[in-house]
Amino acid sequence: MKELDQLKAWIAESSNIVFFGGAGVSTESGIPDFRSVDGLYNQQYDYPPETIISHSFYKRNPEEFYRFYKSRMIFREARPNAAHRALARLEEAGKLKAVITQNIDGLHQAAGSREVLELHGSVHRNYCTRCGEFYGLDAVMAQEGVPRCRCGGIIKPDVVLYEEGLDQKTMEKAVYYIGHADVLIIGGTSLTVYPAAGLIHYYHGNKLVLVNKSVTPMDSQADLVVSGKIGEIFARIAETEE
Repeated sequence: MKELDQLKAWIAESSNIVFFGGAGVSTESGIPDFRSVDGLYNQQYDYPPETIISHSFYKRNPEEFYRFYKSRMIFREARPNAAHRALARLEEAGKLKAVITQNIDGLHQAAGSREVLELHGSVHRNYCTRCGEFYGLDAVMAQEGVPRCRCGGIIKPDVVLYEEGLDQKTMEKAVYYIGHADVLIIGGTSLTVYPAAGLIHYYHGNKLVLVNKSVTPMDSQADLVVSGKIGEIFARIAETEE
């Protein structure tokens, strides 16, 4: 596939690559995305998923929020796939400067990536809304229903819910990395969720790569489009890096 060969060549000659990824990066680890045919938005619940994982719903009905959150958004058995591992190796080799992700699963770090900007937070970070004490995922999952701090306050996941803004410092770092990148690889995202999708406009280079199973609204603006499963594509890239 000539597109894959071109991507391999750009990676080989660059030492300033940035990767920006979405839910499709983790689907091959068994974590469903939101918008595909089998995604969360197309399953039936008492409330639409967009409603349940909104800030106002969380405040109004934390019991129902946590029932959905624990059963549908936590995948403790998930392990990094070939894409996660290949990106970690590219960083270790000094080629990849940062991973910017919309995912909250922590799989990039589990694979060994160090500079990971989590635009939507992480299920592995949780804090008491009363006193601010930090809790890991185990503490949240160990409690039935709504997890509570020793002070009695409710523990909230450090994930960005609907109606909440993204962390400004994380966004600024993402803008910096993308703005200074030689090669920008975007993978596993529909590029329809803003403000995250708008980050692509800060890239000023001429090696914008989209890796996706389906078309995106930005395909026509890309310098290279590689179609297919992102894990399989990065596994083939990794073969040439070894």
